Amino acid sequence: MATTPEIPSLTRVRDLTAGLVVFLVALPLCLGIALGSGAPLFSGLLAGIIGGILVGAISGSQVSVSGPGNTLMVIVATQIATLGSFEAFLLALVLAGVIQIALGAARLGFLAAYFPSSVIKGLLAAIGIILVLKQVPHLLGHSADPEGDMAFQQHDHANTFSELLRMVDHIHPAAIVIGLGSLALLISWTRFRPLKQSIVPAPLVVVLFGVSLGFVFGQLGGTWALEPSNFVQVPVADSLAGFLGFLRWPDFSQWSNPAVYRAGLTIAAVASLETLLNLEAADKIDPQQRTSPPSRELLAQGVGNVAAGLIGGIPVTSVIVRSSVNINAGSRTKLATIIHGLLLLVSVALFPVWLNAIPLPCLAAILLVTGIKLVSPNLVRQMWNEGRYQFVPFVLTVTAIVLTDLLIGVLIGLAVSLGFILNSNLRRPIRRFVEKHLGGDVLHIELANQVSFLNRAALLKILDAVPRGGKVLLDAQDTDYIDPDILDLLRDFNEKTAPARGVEVSLLGFRRKYQLKDRVQYVDYSTRDLQSQLTPQQVLQILTDGHERFRTGQRLTRDLGRQVRATSGGQHPLAVILSCIDSRTPTELIFDMGVGDSFSIRIAGNVLSRKVLGSLEYACAVAGAKLILVMGHTRCGAVTAAVELACSSETAAQATGCQHLEPIVQAIQQSVDLNTCQRLAQLSAAEKETFVNEVARGNVARVTETLIRESQTLSHLHQEGRVAIIGAIYDVVTGEIEFLPHADACVVAPSV
Repeated sequence: MATTPEIPSLTRVRDLTAGLVVFLVALPLCLGIALGSGAPLFSGLLAGIIGGILVGAISGSQVSVSGPGNTLMVIVATQIATLGSFEAFLLALVLAGVIQIALGAARLGFLAAYFPSSVIKGLLAAIGIILVLKQVPHLLGHSADPEGDMAFQQHDHANTFSELLRMVDHIHPAAIVIGLGSLALLISWTRFRPLKQSIVPAPLVVVLFGVSLGFVFGQLGGTWALEPSNFVQVPVADSLAGFLGFLRWPDFSQWSNPAVYRAGLTIAAVASLETLLNLEAADKIDPQQRTSPPSRELLAQGVGNVAAGLIGGIPVTSVIVRSSVNINAGSRTKLATIIHGLLLLVSVALFPVWLNAIPLPCLAAILLVTGIKLVSPNLVRQMWNEGRYQFVPFVLTVTAIVLTDLLIGVLIGLAVSLGFILNSNLRRPIRRFVEKHLGGDVLHIELANQVSFLNRAALLKILDAVPRGGKVLLDAQDTDYIDPDILDLLRDFNEKTAPARGVEVSLLGFRRKYQLKDRVQYVDYSTRDLQSQLTPQQVLQILTDGHERFRTGQRLTRDLGRQVRATSGGQHPLAVILSCIDSRTPTELIFDMGVGDSFSIRIAGNVLSRKVLGSLEYACAVAGAKLILVMGHTRCGAVTAAVELACSSETAAQATGCQHLEPIVQAIQQSVDLNTCQRLAQLSAAEKETFVNEVARGNVARVTETLIRESQTLSHLHQEGRVAIIGAIYDVVTGEIEFLPHADACVVAPSV
């Protein structure tokens, strides 16, 4: 079902509030990552501003938020030490940005499609766990490590778990009140409908609550006064010149230093990989299931890193923590990302003292709630139910990221997934074609006999190309094995992406264990509405297209049982076809028609009688058919008999033993040239066949003229343009159809 579009003004309000929330969370993260990187504090703020405004404007993602990435903290610190100065590092960052721009221009972002979903979901769950573990100390007042340090091993030689034990001796009573109070406020905000539906974001209330309590506890003094480390610490300039003095410039004299180029390559590689991973993860939790262009994202990040390097920032990447906060805050478009960057710029430039009044415990509460949402028990249960091929890489990715860092953990997860993939079957192509059903075009995706993870990128590209409001059929009738990762992609598309985009998904042939039940949603039979809307010319085109599918072996995929049920209450055929009884000319197959799509009158030699005329009149005048097609065929037995008997003294009964065949023979013989017939015995077999086929053609033309002449009902419908009458010859040898021209026809016969 298509989602109801929001009012633009409401969307802007949601983006504004989401941008405000992301700004509040990003502020300490920017400072903390800069501090942990050994870079000037202001460089982290610059990276946040550039990531929000510049990268946000260029990026094609609607939910991803960019800024300084925690994964690069160790690399930045190492490279600053190796190069000897922060200015030399800035030159390496400019080079890294140029490399990323080149990667984006070369469209190498497609590599993101090869990240297994088990690894991406493991990344999300691991970030959730890390957020919970890392924010608990800040929530209770133990802020020994900078906000934003997500690595397991910390600079003070402690680790994530030992830090939790150390905090017991450093718990601050005021921080506990602010932190737990903020947590209670956030939970309450989601439980009470009036608050949940309010345009006022809960994180803003939490920050105001924290600032107020921080001021009160500061007035109380003593053990209740928060320590400086428990507050945001934005650098404060005493003037505009002082503010501009925070900016740093790259040392261009280091162009000849090989270490600068090695550093640039390292930063570009790590930042690009982190960006692609986080971009994929953000798309996974986007409620609207939009797909972000990865190559454009690389280009946007490259521009951002060039800008950061030129004015003194640290590397910019897409960051899943900020992106998750953005999505949870109700963001709808990338306007929220840009707003968060603008707020960073304005507040840091004009109100740094006010920002330093925000206690970290209230911000920790916001991140803690975000982490809990990312690591839901339902996700773990889902991965368990999908089997070991999904669960093992998922668990190992989570464990490795928590115990090391994001990149190392992801690489371990990818290695494990690759091992499972190599153990599965070899890749085979996916067949894709468009079926033209009566209800509209349907993209038919036919899965191969063995579908491995190596098919994921191709399948993802095909599914992403399905237009909004389109129809797609996933066909697994010939499939023996589907990799769990592909199943996960198909389920995501079926349950989330397709409904969010208004795409109708039909399923066919999936095994019971895959938990994807057969269903056909598109209209593949004639309905009253379709019948009333179509013109005779359009009906003829439908028959022409159907015959082309029959001839090329691309018949439509139909649910005949569903058609039987759907047409049980009434019929609304599009055409009536008068054809021969020959077993080689089944019209429903030749024109690829479904149950209820056409009337079929079959009589030897496709000749007319009063009963046939009555049937034709009923089909058009009462049932509403728009087209009468008189279809003869080559090598017709009835026509051959009529030709052979035309110059014979025998009757049909004497020659064939058929008592009632004479009227049919006599009707066909009206189209026989007696002069040619008299020398029939002198003709070769090929010449005789040609003559018989010409008689069949003449018989069709005579029948079409006769039914207009003898039926006033059909004549009136024909003259009014409500019904077209046309003849055709079907070639039983080639399977092709020739539509015959008719002087009085209201449609132009197509050439096939």
